[in-house]
Amino acid sequence: MQKMVSLYQKRGKRQLMAIPFTLGLMLCSTFWALVVGAVPLSESDILTYVSHGFSEVNSSLSTRVLFEIRLPRTVLSLCVGGALGLCGAAMQALFRNPLADPSLIGVAGGGALGAVTVIVLGYSLWPQAMGVIGQYALPIGAMLGCLGVCAIIYRLSNRQGQFTIITLLLSGIAVNAIVGSLIGILTLVSSDSELRELTFWTMGNLGGNSWALILPVLVLIIISLIGLSRLANPLNLYLLGEAQAQHLGVSVSYLKKQVFIYTAMAVGAAVSISGMIGFVGFVVPHLVRILIGPDHRFLFPVSMLFGASFLTITDVIARIVIVPAELPIGLVTSALGGPFFLFVLYKQTGRY
Repeated sequence: MQKMVSLYQKRGKRQLMAIPFTLGLMLCSTFWALVVGAVPLSESDILTYVSHGFSEVNSSLSTRVLFEIRLPRTVLSLCVGGALGLCGAAMQALFRNPLADPSLIGVAGGGALGAVTVIVLGYSLWPQAMGVIGQYALPIGAMLGCLGVCAIIYRLSNRQGQFTIITLLLSGIAVNAIVGSLIGILTLVSSDSELRELTFWTMGNLGGNSWALILPVLVLIIISLIGLSRLANPLNLYLLGEAQAQHLGVSVSYLKKQVFIYTAMAVGAAVSISGMIGFVGFVVPHLVRILIGPDHRFLFPVSMLFGASFLTITDVIARIVIVPAELPIGLVTSALGGPFFLFVLYKQTGRY
């Protein structure tokens, strides 16, 4: 009993410190991401840019690198990382399983199918549309793939007004299997250049995105994250069990639909522009839950901040390890996150 009391006291202290700590970590990682790169920038460049209201001060190389390349990439990494971290926490709450992640509802698979379809078949089936859409073709295709697959899974899971978790899980597994087979077929019929492009897309990449590309994605992600954040208290009650939450005034079916829709929107928007970045949505909320407990009032913001920091740091590593080339960020997240997760898990299980 005394050991349990001590555990709760430690978690209470961690909860109070977690948000300011992860916020500071995010600010430090943001500054690091703006300064470090193939073209290093000085602190004075950043401060001059900020003092002029985030407008282009002049046409110097440092200003152009900061405004056109470094800043949009950093903002994108923060939003995508935050989305993956928070949505992972929401999925683990929805399934009441710390091993769950957003891929269970088919978002990543649907995005991959849409992107691969555009890469392999886009110019042969829709040449005029591809010419008109231009740089937006791949993100739009990936987003449509995400929404289409999620809509199918939602329809299969929502039978007679009941949105059951077991049906959602089984539908996700079945649809993901079908999507995987379709991606395999498209991969087989692709050319060498198309195969190279889709391979790099499936590994994840945050580079080459302008403000025009990322702003619509950021709007969708921010709306979804705000919606998910407002579900922290109902999800705390949901952890007690569906019957208990229903008795306490929570509309369980509506809650599950909200979590599903917001997660699909946020992760779909993230995948559409960054490609498939695994591991973040599973590991980040799992580590945060180990350290501060399952209270979603703290778990959601800390997972979001830590996810943003983690992806920003890994993106910096991805672009400086083999300069002037870049590593796919999905490889870096797995290489760094896996050992770190095992270390924290070993320390925590050994302590408790």
